Amino acid sequence: MFSSLAVSGGTGLHKGDRDYQQDQVGLWQHPKGKQCLLALVADGMGGRSGGRKASDQVLMTAQQLFERFSPDSDDSQTLLKQLVEEAHTVIRLTAVSAEQEPHSTIAAFLVLPDGTCQWVHSGDSRIYHVRAGHLMHRTHDDSYVQTLVDKGLLTPEQAHNHPQSNVLVSCLGTEAPPIPNIHTVSALQAGDTFMACSDGVWHYFSERELTQILEALPPREACQTLIAQARQRAMGHGDNLSVVVVKLSNK
Repeated sequence: MFSSLAVSGGTGLHKGDRDYQQDQVGLWQHPKGKQCLLALVADGMGGRSGGRKASDQVLMTAQQLFERFSPDSDDSQTLLKQLVEEAHTVIRLTAVSAEQEPHSTIAAFLVLPDGTCQWVHSGDSRIYHVRAGHLMHRTHDDSYVQTLVDKGLLTPEQAHNHPQSNVLVSCLGTEAPPIPNIHTVSALQAGDTFMACSDGVWHYFSERELTQILEALPPREACQTLIAQARQRAMGHGDNLSVVVVKLSNK
């Protein structure tokens, strides 16, 4: 049973080799229960102040909605869709008032007392689900190069280092409303690990490497290791980095 499992988590945030930090990361335990957690990564875009304002808005919106959420009676998918829609609206209003063009990705997952995990994403920040040393699922990037991969015009390897790899086709704050990508993991068990991270992290690892690190290390150590290795591999040209890891284990 899910109630017999322990839930642990950790976060990491680093500005990389950029002059300023536009990422945000959050991990919250629900005030009504230890078995309910919300984890989130937001990668802001739009200049020094614009991008940070956008990711800040995503973080604040998530925290406010989660505090009002009732795990026993409210629908979790409605919460995640509302998070994307409200954060998008607030970012758009910020853009009008500040004459900027702030945008943000979102990758958020919700661990629920009923033993399920729901997640939502928009953009190229990713969520990974690892179970017993195997990558079970990860999000599908809302990016231009991913559309080329889907059409068979690029291989995943070519897309990884494509000069337009950072061009997004959907995210928060754009003129067209983002479409929330929802995924459900049912029957959570000991050994399940979930990670949300920005492209400043995942870009420097193969899926096999990520799986091995998430399987081997506790959440906080996994975050520290991922950031340290990504920084080393970036060789002075790294993006902002943000990551949150949650792991389930037997009590």
